[in-house]
Amino acid sequence: MQRARAELGPIDILVNNAGIAITRGVDDLTEADFDSTIAVNLKSVFLCTQAVLPAMRAKQWGRIVNISSGAARGAGAIGPHYNASKAGVEGLTRGYAARLVKEGITVNAVAPSLIETDMMKGQPNLVARIPLGRFGTADEVAQAVMMLIGNAYMTGQTVAMSGGMAFN
Repeated sequence: MQRARAELGPIDILVNNAGIAITRGVDDLTEADFDSTIAVNLKSVFLCTQAVLPAMRAKQWGRIVNISSGAARGAGAIGPHYNASKAGVEGLTRGYAARLVKEGITVNAVAPSLIETDMMKGQPNLVARIPLGRFGTADEVAQAVMMLIGNAYMTGQTVAMSGGMAFN
């Protein structure tokens, strides 16, 4: 954060997009897998958000968008550790949103499912699960993020992106 501030100035918009997906069966899941997943997928959201809040509060303006996953509300294929981490992201989203809205800061989440990324490479069979008939794209996720950044009235919400697999 210090380097970003030094090079770019105050951080008005934060997109928490770091994440890992350690795929393991329930019997093969280790405590280290769980801890790593929670640290990267959930704790990083907390730490980065805490780091930008002083400047956003001073300006009385800020936008925070957290990248969750459809796995936060469904079974998912990665594992319960991943589900828990992404459900935690949505809990942080709502908790921060409720406490920061009166300070001009909105906090929302985007929950993509089956997006054409490195995580999906080599898994074309998953397309059959998507009613739309294709993976989503990174550009489509970016469009949802930009919509949330541009909307001062929306806060505490999760935008699900699943090609018709699930509805909020």
